[in-house]
Amino acid sequence: MEKRGLDHSAYGGVNGEDYIPYIPASEAMPEVTVVSLVMGVLFAALFAAANTYLGLKVGMTIAAGIPSAVLATGILKGLFKHNNVLEANMIQSIAAMGEALAGGIIFTLPAIIIWGLELKLSTIVVATLLGGLIGIFFVVPLRKYLTVEEHGKLIFPESMAAAEILATGSSGGTGFKTVLTGLLYGGGYKLFSGGFALWMEEPQWTIKSLQSTVFGVDTLASLAGVGFIIGIEAALYMFAGALVAWFGLIPLIKYVGAGLTTPLFPSTTLISKMSASAIWSNYIRYVGAGAVAAGGFISLGRSLPTIGRSFKSAMGGLGKGTVSDKRTDIDAPIIWVIGAAVFVFLLAWLLPMISIGPVGSLLVVIFAFFFAVVSARMCGIVGASNNPVSGMTIASLLFITAVLKATGLTGQHGMVAAILAGSIVCIAIAVSGDAAQALKTTHIIGGTPKRVEFSMYAGVAFASVFSGLVLLMLNHTYGIGSDAVAAPQATLMSMVVKGVMTGQIPWILVIIGVTFGVMCALMRLPVLPVALGLYLPIHLSAGILVGGLIRVFVDRKFRDNSEQLKEKVEKGILLASGLVAGDAIMGIVIAVFATLSINIGFGANILPGITGSPYTAMLLYILLAVWMYWITVKKDKKQNG
Repeated sequence: MEKRGLDHSAYGGVNGEDYIPYIPASEAMPEVTVVSLVMGVLFAALFAAANTYLGLKVGMTIAAGIPSAVLATGILKGLFKHNNVLEANMIQSIAAMGEALAGGIIFTLPAIIIWGLELKLSTIVVATLLGGLIGIFFVVPLRKYLTVEEHGKLIFPESMAAAEILATGSSGGTGFKTVLTGLLYGGGYKLFSGGFALWMEEPQWTIKSLQSTVFGVDTLASLAGVGFIIGIEAALYMFAGALVAWFGLIPLIKYVGAGLTTPLFPSTTLISKMSASAIWSNYIRYVGAGAVAAGGFISLGRSLPTIGRSFKSAMGGLGKGTVSDKRTDIDAPIIWVIGAAVFVFLLAWLLPMISIGPVGSLLVVIFAFFFAVVSARMCGIVGASNNPVSGMTIASLLFITAVLKATGLTGQHGMVAAILAGSIVCIAIAVSGDAAQALKTTHIIGGTPKRVEFSMYAGVAFASVFSGLVLLMLNHTYGIGSDAVAAPQATLMSMVVKGVMTGQIPWILVIIGVTFGVMCALMRLPVLPVALGLYLPIHLSAGILVGGLIRVFVDRKFRDNSEQLKEKVEKGILLASGLVAGDAIMGIVIAVFATLSINIGFGANILPGITGSPYTAMLLYILLAVWMYWITVKKDKKQNG
C-alpha cells in the first residue's frame, strides 16, 4: 500500500458523515489479531507500570497514545514486515488504557495506605475493572456524536497527532528509533544512578543563612523528559511555587517557631528541632494541598460553561445514532451500556472487597456517567493530557463523602467506602477521556468502533494487575507517602475525605493554600502548576525545570523555521517519552531488587568522595541535558528506499 498522510478533510471542511477515512469502510483489513491484542495489552501493562511509578513519585502521568502509536508502527514494520494501519490503531487504542487507569488508580487508592490500612491487589483490580468498564461503555452512545457529528468542531488534538503517526507510516521507523533511544538511555541512566549508586539521585545543599532550608535537584532522566514535554512555562510556574515554599514559607515557619516550647499541631516535634524536610512534610504539604484543591476547583469552575454545554450537547446527541451496515459505524450494542451500569452498581454494592452499599453504588454510576460525558468532550477540546481529572474527582469525592456520612457511614469504614467509590469514578473519568480519543483516531483512520471498544477493555483488565503490583511493591519497598514515593494526588484525596468525615485537619494551613491558589487565579497565573510546586519537594520542580530549559534552546534554534521547529519538538517529545518510560521501568526493576533485599549499589563504596558528591550528580545531569538537546536537534539520516 502506498504511503500517504491524512487528507485535509480529516481536520474538517466536510460533514462528518461525508468524511472518507484513511482506510475506507469498503476496505477490509485485519484489526483484532493475535499480534494486535498481545502487543496492545503488553504496551498497556508497560505504560500502566511506568505511569504508576511516575505518578506516585511526581503526581503526573505521560500520555500513552502517541508513543504507543509510534512503537506499534515501528514494530509492525520492522518485525512483521507489514504496515497494517488498523492493527497499529488497535494497539495504540488498547495501550492508551494503561496510562488512563494508572492515573485513576494512583490519584485515589493509595489514600487507604496513607491512612495506615491494608490495600489488597484484589481491591485495586476490581475497582479498576468496574471503573474501566463504565468508563469505556458510557462513551459508546456518544461516540457518533462526538467523532462524526462534531467532526471539525471538536479538534481532539492528541487523537489527530496519533492518527498522523499511524497514517504517515514512513515516519514510524524514525520515531520508533527515537523512542527506543530514549528508553535505553533513560533505563541505563537510572541503573547507574539509582541501581549501582555511581552517583546521587537527589543532590542538595543546605542554605544556613535561610534558616537552614535546602535547595536540591532530583537528577532523574524521567524529570528531564517531563520538563521537555510540558515546556518551560509550566516548568517555571512549578519552580516558582517551590521557591515560595522552600525559600519563603519554610524559613518563615522556622524563624517564627524557633522559640516555641511545645510542638505546633499537626507536628509532634518542636519546630526548632525540625529539618526543612520535616517542616515541609508537617506544614507545607497542607498549604500545598489547599492550593492544589483550589486549583482543581478553579479549573473546574472555569470549565463549567464548557461542561454544561458538553453535557447538554452530548445528551442531545444520544438519540442521533442510526443503525448502519458500514463497518466504520458499528458500535457495541446499547444493551451493553445499560448492562455495564447495572453490573457495576450491583458489584460495587455486593462484592466484599468494595462493598460501598446501595447509596454509594448509585452515586458511583451517576457521577461516573456525568463526568465520563464531560471528560470525553473535554478531551476533544484540550486533549487527555490537560483533562482536569483531579478537579472532577475532588468534586465527586466531596459530594460522595458528605452523602455517605449523612447516611450513617462514618469513621474509618466511611472513609474507605468514600475513597473506593471515588476511585471507581476517577478511573471511569480517566478511561472515558482516553477511550473517546481512541475512538476519534479510529474514526479518522477507518477502524471499526465496536472492535476497538471491546478490545480496550482487555487492556484495562491486563494492565490493572500490573499497575496494582507496582503500587504495592513501591509501598513495600519505600512506603507510600514517603519522600521517595510522595503520592501527591492520593495524599490530597485522603485529606479531602478525612477532612469531611472527621474534621481532624489543620484547616488554617489548607485555607492559606487556598488563598495562594486564589491569588494565582486573580493574577491570571495557571493555578495547578504553581500549586504543585508548593506541594512537591523543590528537588522535583528543579529537575523538571532542566527539561523545560532544553525545550527553550530547541525552540530558539529553530524559531525561524516553523516546519522544522514542529518536527524537532515532536522528535524531542518522543525522546522524552522514551526517557520517562525507560527511567520508570528500570526504577521498577531496582525496586524488585530492593524488595528481595539484594543490594546492587556497589558504587557507594567506590571513591565515595566522587560518587557521593552532589556536584558529580549535577554534572552528569547537565551532560544528560546536553545529550537530549543534541539528539533532538541533530539531522536525521535519510533512509534509502
